[in-house]
Amino acid sequence: MTIRVIIVDDQAMVRAGFAALLSAQADIDVVGEAPDGREGLRVSRSTHPDVVLMDVRMPEMDGLTAARELLDPPPGVVHRPKVLMLTTFDIDDYVYEALRVGASGFLLKDAPPADLISAVRVVASGEALLAPSVTRRLIADFVHRRPAPRKDPALRLKGLTPRETEVLELIARGLSNQEIAAHLVLAEQTVKTHIGRVLAKLDLRDRAQAVIFAYEAGLVRPGGSG
Repeated sequence: MTIRVIIVDDQAMVRAGFAALLSAQADIDVVGEAPDGREGLRVSRSTHPDVVLMDVRMPEMDGLTAARELLDPPPGVVHRPKVLMLTTFDIDDYVYEALRVGASGFLLKDAPPADLISAVRVVASGEALLAPSVTRRLIADFVHRRPAPRKDPALRLKGLTPRETEVLELIARGLSNQEIAAHLVLAEQTVKTHIGRVLAKLDLRDRAQAVIFAYEAGLVRPGGSG
């Protein structure tokens, strides 16, 4: 199945470079581009992409605001693409907020071309976070500096079975489904079932939000073990 992508970035050279790279892949089709978040919303709602590459800082409407509107659309809008945030530095508070509102991950703009291609495929599949070790480090840093959760995650953890709690902890540590299966000596399909139940019970959209939840609940500690 072809992955439909749009690129939202205020730098024309970045859009052109990413579009050329992604369009060269047999399984990826770049269906639109936009120079700011507002235009990105319009293009997304007219082209219905699977993945939106979204720059963090842009004029007119920044990437965070646009991501929030894409992932929590107004009544009548049913299409919700996966959003992959683009950033130049890994110290952006916006990255954390974007993950909070449901973005699937982030990518540094100077990442190798192979990482961009892989990121689009990973985000489209919904199977894993992009660059788990980096993502985990950044989320840990943000949670450490901003420890006040909006709800009580620790209380919500009580609704999980011991096995589901184990799976959530391993997700937060950046393990893939295959690695979780090996660690717990389970079939990979069983792991997928557990993950689905964890997301449903905790009312989480995807693995990115599960990682943040695990840190905020104290299941895993920033910079250390749980």
